[in-house]
Amino acid sequence: MVSPDLIPASRGVYAWFFRDIPGQIPVDGCFCRDGLTLLYIGISPKNARSRQNLRKRITYHYRGNAEGSTLRLTLGTLLGSDSDFPLRRVGSGRRMTFTHLGEQWLDAWMADNAFVCWVEHPEPWLLEQELLLRHSLPLNIQDNRHHPFCATLSGLRQSAKLQARELAIANEGNQKRVMARE
Repeated sequence: MVSPDLIPASRGVYAWFFRDIPGQIPVDGCFCRDGLTLLYIGISPKNARSRQNLRKRITYHYRGNAEGSTLRLTLGTLLGSDSDFPLRRVGSGRRMTFTHLGEQWLDAWMADNAFVCWVEHPEPWLLEQELLLRHSLPLNIQDNRHHPFCATLSGLRQSAKLQARELAIANEGNQKRVMARE
């Protein structure tokens, strides 16, 4: 994401391919190319009224946090034992992320392992259902109940949220100060 301007600020469909895949994700039937596996698709915007576009959405998946990106929430949950950053409540306690350091860890993991491509389309919401039915996409949850991993992934994410609610709100101010000293 050195140059997000390469991504069009228009409507379309995007597809995420991965090099390293967390062990519990089943890849049987997934599309593979050049050592990368397609695991997730998204659309932007979700409907005709939304002002979202490919550039905003893809950039947020790469640089945002788990509160605003279902892909980041899923990846952070699946990689929790590798990162040692569980989902936590932050700020006022209503938002959930992997904390500042955890989101940075996820940024680095994605920079090494996640690759995205896209196609512009004036009404991407018309394509989403067909793509979900046509391809094995284990990281998609919404409208993907037919995938055998969907229930497992939903359960893992719900467990991560439940655990986050049971933990104290993370004090991210200390994390940022520690990072500044490193």
